[in-house]
Order: sequence, then structure tokens, then C-alpha cells
Amino acid sequence: MSDNIEVKMTEMNYDKDRPAAENPVKIMDISLRDGHQSLFATRGRTEDMIPVAEKMDEVGFWAVETWGGATFDTMHRFLNEDPWERIRTLKRYFKKTPFSMLLRAQNLVGYRNYADDLAEAFVDRAAANGMDIFRTFDALNDYRNFETVVKAIKKAGMHFQGCICYTMTEPRLGGDVYNLEYYVNKAKALEEMGADTICIKDMAGLIAPYDAFNMVKAIKAEVKAPIHLHSHFTSGMSPMSHLKAIEAGVDIIDTCMSPYAYRTSHAALEPLVMSLIGTNRDTGFDIQALAEINEIFEKEIMPKYKHLLDDSKMSIIDINVLLHQTPGGMLSNLVNQLREMDALDKIDEVYKELPKVRKDLGQIPLVTPTSQIVGIQTVNNVLFDDENERYKMITGQVKDLCYGLYGKTAVPINAEVQKKALKGYARGEEPITCRPAEVLEPELAKAQEDVKGLAVDLDDEILYAIYPVTGKRFLKWKYGKEPVPAEVLPRTLEDVAKADDIIKKAKAGELVEKAGDLPEKSENARTFNVFVENECFEVGVDEVGGTPIIDYIQAAQAQMPATQPAGMIPAAPAAPGAPMAPAPPRPVAPAAPKAAPKPAAAPKPAAAAPAAADVDGTPLPSPMPGMIVKYEKNVGDAVEKGDTIVILEAMKMENALPAPVSGTVKSTNYNSGDSVAKGDTLCVIG
Repeated sequence: MSDNIEVKMTEMNYDKDRPAAENPVKIMDISLRDGHQSLFATRGRTEDMIPVAEKMDEVGFWAVETWGGATFDTMHRFLNEDPWERIRTLKRYFKKTPFSMLLRAQNLVGYRNYADDLAEAFVDRAAANGMDIFRTFDALNDYRNFETVVKAIKKAGMHFQGCICYTMTEPRLGGDVYNLEYYVNKAKALEEMGADTICIKDMAGLIAPYDAFNMVKAIKAEVKAPIHLHSHFTSGMSPMSHLKAIEAGVDIIDTCMSPYAYRTSHAALEPLVMSLIGTNRDTGFDIQALAEINEIFEKEIMPKYKHLLDDSKMSIIDINVLLHQTPGGMLSNLVNQLREMDALDKIDEVYKELPKVRKDLGQIPLVTPTSQIVGIQTVNNVLFDDENERYKMITGQVKDLCYGLYGKTAVPINAEVQKKALKGYARGEEPITCRPAEVLEPELAKAQEDVKGLAVDLDDEILYAIYPVTGKRFLKWKYGKEPVPAEVLPRTLEDVAKADDIIKKAKAGELVEKAGDLPEKSENARTFNVFVENECFEVGVDEVGGTPIIDYIQAAQAQMPATQPAGMIPAAPAAPGAPMAPAPPRPVAPAAPKAAPKPAAAPKPAAAAPAAADVDGTPLPSPMPGMIVKYEKNVGDAVEKGDTIVILEAMKMENALPAPVSGTVKSTNYNSGDSVAKGDTLCVIG
């Protein structure tokens, strides 16, 4: 055993009064941020953190990660929660444990580099609201993107943790680009910038145990700052890598409470605590206290989120991550995107294309936002390229990357791809070499003007500045300007119990109450598959009194133009050429006149802009599901084929959709912030 871990059998005991270790491993708990971000799409709500907060405060963590990363986006977009309020609320329960956040350097908590004035204001407000440790990383490991935020962190008197994003070009550490020398030099650069601690950020769980040992040894030989290891469990190696890093002298380890651990999250805390008892690196944590916290997680919190967990795989590890190096969150996003586009059968093609795109874009590490940039461009290539042309639909973020707005890549970007991406690029066709933020105009003042009368403080204004579309929508919810949709409301344990009861009855064949005298089954009876979570039930449906709706559909179709698809009827009396809606489902009467439970209110569909009276022309269909960011052209504008008509956000990346023909915009059918499905007509050009 290494000299760095000494086992003293005579001192080994399991009670909380055991002697303190000479050099205890410090632990940062990341359950309340990266844990739920990794396992259930960052949907954890503040109300479900409060029940464990005071108990976690007593454990003795070096820090707890509570904020940053995707929380800022998800909270206001999907949970109807003010991100700033989470810090303030949790601070009332954590009296002594410092808070840590994940800061994407000049990206802040968004997906692009923001101007210096906004970056300074964001850090200042995060510190004022209660953030103590700013774990700062740049997706390209370009530390020029640290300059503004680090000055702001130091000015606020807070802890600057500098990160090195870990990635590889070989199956193990080595190669011409990402080798031991590369990481040691990055650590030295961070210490020169004034890093209080240095974090090896292994977002995909790629670091092997002996590589972790060698890296920690090499870095600690060159820098004085404490070393922190962050490694996801995805590949299954992280618990072993943790122990080897501890042998090498690592100072701090990231773990999760066991209910929030494993799979694409992180290794669990409790086995590590037990493994180190009786050694000179003993954490000193009370295992009984940890068990009490876990019981709250298991019984009161996790049941609300089990419907979001991916239980499609039996194994809790994904060894393929060592081949494609795709972080778990990015992988689940790609699968969901392909499923929504009815293209899940293309997933193997995406896996093959992904390393090619990554290499074309400078062999960049796959971490937010570069993971999304590479992932969405890969999907676009698989779905829209043909034998004659690659990179037919290039996202706005890929164009920004090729211009240099994200920073300098480890190796040069493919020259042909870069030239194609920058053709007609608004900022210019020659990439920059300076610090990216130097070409960005100040943006906070404009944002403040945009939300004057809606935002009430600087925190509101910053939220809007980072997320203009969804941020404004949230502020309208927050201040009662618009009703809060049902889909962003919290799920209660009562909701969980009702859903579980339905599934239980369905499995027992008791889902529908049987009538005393069953009617005779007609020849028009139809069979449907009904899906309840991951269960499928075959249900027969027979309409009472015949099928008059068929006559209605046939009559409606008889009046349709010959070119109109069958199965479509007018959504409502409309002007000639109005878009057609799918035929409504056939009404189904219950087998017996029993009172049915009142169904939950369906969320309101996104409101479409009124169609113009004359919408004859060529439609621009949405090539994928997404959200309308903005229309670049309005009704009445003349356009040339290829002009950008609308910006569509898909998986948080922006796609500029071009005009399919030259002409005049006759209608725009949605508003900024509206969600659209694949195939929806976004506008008509005549």
C-alpha cells in the first residue's frame, strides 16, 4: 500500500468519536447540483432540498454544490423557480457549510460568451446572494475566458477554484495533445492566475485509476494549491480512481449521497467513508448521520422524480463512454432529440459521426457548451447531409466557435469546415485571435431597457440578459403577467401515489371498472396500445351508437382539394389556404355509465400568431422540434432564397432556417418562445 495511506488497525472503529485522521480527505457533496442534473435532467426543486439541508450542514463537508451549471436555465425554464432565490433560501438552512457553484467562465451559466459588463455583474450578484466558491471552467481550457470573472471573484473576496477539463485523444492518458504535460501546464497557469484550489474536471468519467494517480502526483509536485478531483461514475472507474488519487495525495473529492449516485452521476459518498475508516485519510464522517439523510432522500424526495430516471438499461455503467467520450447528459439529450424527430434508428450513425465532428471542430473537450455544440451539429449532419454535401445545416454556435467567440481550440479547426461556417457570417469571415469578449459590445444596459417595467431588480435583469426569451417568459410568470402553465408545477407525493395506484391496477387488470352486463362487441371495435409509464396494455375500443364521425370525416375530405392529405380537416372555419389540423380522435363512450375521474387539465398549446388572410405559397416547415427564438423576417418582407427567416433553438443550440424560395413573407405562424414540433409550418413565402 502507498505510504500516503496508513492503516492503523488498533484505531479502527465505526463511531463518530473515532480519533481524527492526520490528513483527512475533504469531501464536496454535489447531490444538490450535479447529482440531480446527471440523473434527472436538473429537475430537482428547492422545496425538495430543504428537508435534508440542516442535516447535511452537520456532516462536515468541505462545501456543498448547490448552484450553477444547468440549474439556472432549468429552474426558470421548467420549474417556475427564481434561480437567485435558491441560494438565499438554502443559505437559511446551511449555517456553516460553504456553497459552491459551477461557473462556465465567460459563458456564465449560459451557452455563449457574454460581454464583460454582464459577466462582472453576474459574479457580483452571485456572491451577494450567498455563493462562496466559484468553480470556474472553460470548455476549451482557454484561460483568457477566465480573466474577467476571476477579477470579479477576487474583488468579491470569494474562493476561485480553477478547473482543467479532462479529455483524451487516446484510450488512456497520452497522445500528442492531451497528455500529462498538457495538464501540468494548465495547473501551473491556474495557480499563476491566483487559483485557491485546482480541480481536475472529468465530466465523462474517463480518467483511469493509474492515470489519476500519476496526474495528481505530477500536479502536486508543481503547484502548491490543493487539488480537487471531480469524476463522473459513467464508465464505472471513478471509485477506483478516487482511491488512487487519494494515495497520490489529492486533497478534495466530489461525491454524491447514494440515492443521487452512480450511472451518469458520481460515485457514492458512503462506501468511500467506510473504506477510509482507520486510515490517515479518514473523512471523520458519521455513517449513521449519512444513513438518516439517505432515508429522507429515498422516502420523501426521490419518489417524485423516478418518472424522470432512465431505466432503459440494466447496467449502471456505460463502457462505451470510453469509446465515444460522450458525457451522460449529452448522450441522453441526443437520444431524446432523435426520438422527437422520429430518427432514433440513426443513433449508431450519430456515434460514428460524433468523433469526426469533434475532430473537425478542433478536438475540443466535450463539456457544456461544447458537448451540445458537437452533439447537435452531429445530429444535423446525420439527418440533413447527403452524398454531395457535408455540414448542410450549421448551427449558430458552430459558426461562433469557428469565428473564435469561444476561444482557441487545442488543434486547428478543419479549414474547409471553418470557411463554410463563416461564409456570410455577420461578424466577418476571418476568425479572431484575441480574447473573445474583446469583440463583444456591453449588453447589460440594453437588457435593462428591454425589461423596464417588468424586472424589479438587477437579479431579474441579469436573468433576462442571459436568457432573453425564456427569461422574459419566467418574469411574466413570476409577477403574474401570465398564468403559470401546469407542466411547470411541482409533483407531490400524492401525485406519485395516484400514478403508482393506476399502474398497480392496470397490471392487475383492474384499471377499468367492469360493467355488470357487457354489450356485444361490434365489427367496428378497434384495438389500441395504451402506454402507462414503461408498461403497455392492449385496450379494445368500441364506439357506442356506431361511427358517425367517419361520415363526418369522409364528408369533409370530399370537399378538400385533391392535393390535401387524407385524414386532415380544417381546424376551424378559416381563410382559403389555412393550415389543416389532424382529424380529431373518435369519441369513446364508457362501457357503463359510471362517473369517471376528472382528468387533469391539459397544458395550453403554444399560441400561434394569426395567419395572414392569404397564405398561398411555399411553407417553411420546422426540420426538428424546438423553440422559436425570433423571426428575422416579418410579414411583407421580401426575401431571397437562402435568407435566414427564423432562428430555431433545438437542445439549446440555435439553427438559422433559410427561405426555401425567393418571394414575400405571407405569414409567420408562431411567436418568440413558442414550442414547435417537427414539420410545423413556421412561415409561408409567396
